[in-house]
Amino acid sequence: MLIREKYLNKIRDFYNETSLIKIIYGLRRSGKSVILTQIMDEIKQQGIDEQQIIYINFESLDYSFIKNAKDLNDYIKSLAKGKSKYYVFLDEIQKVEEFEKGINSLRITNQFSIFITGSNSKMTFLELSTDLSGRYVSFRVQPLTFKEIVEFKNVKKEDYKKLLLDIFEWGSLPQRFSFDNERAKLNYISDVYDSILLKDVVERLNIKDITSFNKILQYVLETEGREFSAVNVLNYLKSEHHEIATDTLYNYLEALCSTFIMNKVYRYDIQGKSVLKTLNKYYASDLGVKKIKMNNKEVNYSISLENIVYNDLISKGYEVYIGKNKKGEVDFVATKNKDLKYIQVSYSLSEEETREREFGAYAGINDSYPRYIISLDEEDYSRDGIKHINIFDFLMNDEF
Repeated sequence: MLIREKYLNKIRDFYNETSLIKIIYGLRRSGKSVILTQIMDEIKQQGIDEQQIIYINFESLDYSFIKNAKDLNDYIKSLAKGKSKYYVFLDEIQKVEEFEKGINSLRITNQFSIFITGSNSKMTFLELSTDLSGRYVSFRVQPLTFKEIVEFKNVKKEDYKKLLLDIFEWGSLPQRFSFDNERAKLNYISDVYDSILLKDVVERLNIKDITSFNKILQYVLETEGREFSAVNVLNYLKSEHHEIATDTLYNYLEALCSTFIMNKVYRYDIQGKSVLKTLNKYYASDLGVKKIKMNNKEVNYSISLENIVYNDLISKGYEVYIGKNKKGEVDFVATKNKDLKYIQVSYSLSEEETREREFGAYAGINDSYPRYIISLDEEDYSRDGIKHINIFDFLMNDEF
């Protein structure tokens, strides 16, 4: 089993904290339950008695009797003996009605260190903000990073490109690496997506028009990396005989993001140093979804590379935007604390025309923040204060 140290290292300081709920959230099957298990293992290694650990997976029928906040509160308290501290792990808790009230009731006793997981961002941000505002810390879990896969599968450096192309095609959900043949991998990815549709989109978000939802996802995936246009989507749906209202379109797009299928990336005005809320882009949380939802099964290497750089930046703790200036666009503006970096992504810089375009993207930017171009090239094309980085050096470096 791969120990997901990058997450454990962030959560570890809160293991014994009873005043803050620990929220672990992200795309279904991205490894949240495994991280809960690894936290429980570490707590046991600290000498905590197993009787003080309470684990409930709400996808199990064994706990179907816990339907609301009171059921949750009463059941957990019935398991607590005396005044000992208990460690409570609640997996996929969004199934419990008004669960946040039950959690808050447990939290105020100062007897429980509570960890919860969920696969819906509404659960982690909008609903919890009402009853638990300022009383939780949250950690987003993503599918495996390139570096994690290298460690997990013991991939040699000479096979890095082969692995990268494999991720472009099949994504990086942890369990998909258990399957060797294409049919098994395809079935697994399809099953994950179907579970998101059923449990998060239909049941949780009450979206019934799955055909239109799928059409919108397909369009967003096939135009990934381009500025989003609602008019173009509505015209596309009309041509496919699936007319919907503009408000419905935005509700469906929100559903794509709140279930972590896609990430919305806002624009950043480089001259004005401000975030803009128009003409955003979308990137897939896991590239494997393209395999089952796009009509064109040919991998677009340039867009896939852009996507994997975006996901890796998020994993490294950056907030990421699309850079806009008067002369054009910079692929990404990445910020963390007071750190800001400009990043261009290109599959290959071997052609002079490509180099002129990619390096030229920085023309007109007059500040002193560092500028990078990331590509597969091994030759160093750095120039004019712009640093060229090989993609594998970037993906394997946690300190970028």
